[in-house]
Amino acid sequence: MKHILFIFFLSASVLSFAQIQGTIADRYTHFQLVHKKDTIDFVVVDTSLTEKKPVLLFCQGSRPTPLFIDAGEQGFFPVTLNNFDLMEMKKRYHVVVISMPKTPVVAKLEELNRSFSYVVDTADQRSYAPEYVESDYLENYVNRGNRVLKFLSKQKWVEKDEMVIAGHSQGSRVAVGIAHSNKHVTKLGLFGYNPQRRIDQQVWLIRKRAQKEEISWELADSLQQQQYAFYEEILNPDSLAKYPMYKSWKSFSVGSVDEVKGLKIPVYIAFGSEDDVADYCDLLPLDFAETGKKDYVLVRYPNLDHNFFPIGSNGEPNYNEGKWVEVMNAFLEWTDD
Repeated sequence: MKHILFIFFLSASVLSFAQIQGTIADRYTHFQLVHKKDTIDFVVVDTSLTEKKPVLLFCQGSRPTPLFIDAGEQGFFPVTLNNFDLMEMKKRYHVVVISMPKTPVVAKLEELNRSFSYVVDTADQRSYAPEYVESDYLENYVNRGNRVLKFLSKQKWVEKDEMVIAGHSQGSRVAVGIAHSNKHVTKLGLFGYNPQRRIDQQVWLIRKRAQKEEISWELADSLQQQQYAFYEEILNPDSLAKYPMYKSWKSFSVGSVDEVKGLKIPVYIAFGSEDDVADYCDLLPLDFAETGKKDYVLVRYPNLDHNFFPIGSNGEPNYNEGKWVEVMNAFLEWTDD
């Protein structure tokens, strides 16, 4: 299972209560915050919460992926956390990951599609639960994250003077939103980050396919026109009411360049050279220059893809040689500076 690829917060409702739901796999403490309109599940990578340490909140990417998979006889596996050297991370931080909205913390393998996302019908790879679709938008993720941080800041085992946020792919957009809206965040890590609109990457990926001669320029023109029309549709209030999934597209198709370049905290940005999603990261130093921002690090990893897997001579990712541990540990070293 090591080779599994995982592409990686609401309203002003009053917090009703918070409670520990127990431990998971004897390694994680499961918390649940219950609100009038939402229930937020998250885990801390430890079962003995006595040592006072700062928090590192990792924001996972898109899709309703559970935090853990119960694969029966094959074993019990973490999903997002599967990529990291947790023992190294725990030395410095209380590592926290929030479950996707309206998604089980633990799901059985037979409840997931081929991308390990929780679905209503495994015969339909995109049959996401309607409750998840309604909750899958940027502002919700940001607000959920801030609620968790507010809860954690009140715990005796949390060092309140330091809160680090990191995110991958869509989660990097969530991390930026949290850092932008929460004055208690002290450092930010972005991995596979697209600061432009989500729809933008669809347009430029079509162009790249034509440049690589995978498709003709005539087909590229047609496909791009479809994207332009789609964007107009998701901006139409009538379409949003009819198709709830458009809410996610609209929320993540608002660029975050202004937010990230306006941050007064240090920012760490890492991406693979073969990651088409992160193309704009090369231009971020120009944006930072406009605001005089100098407390940032930009790290490009040669020959790695969006999920930090090396690209082989056949052009395909080598899932047996993932570099997430190396990438994350380098970020941890930076946070110690």
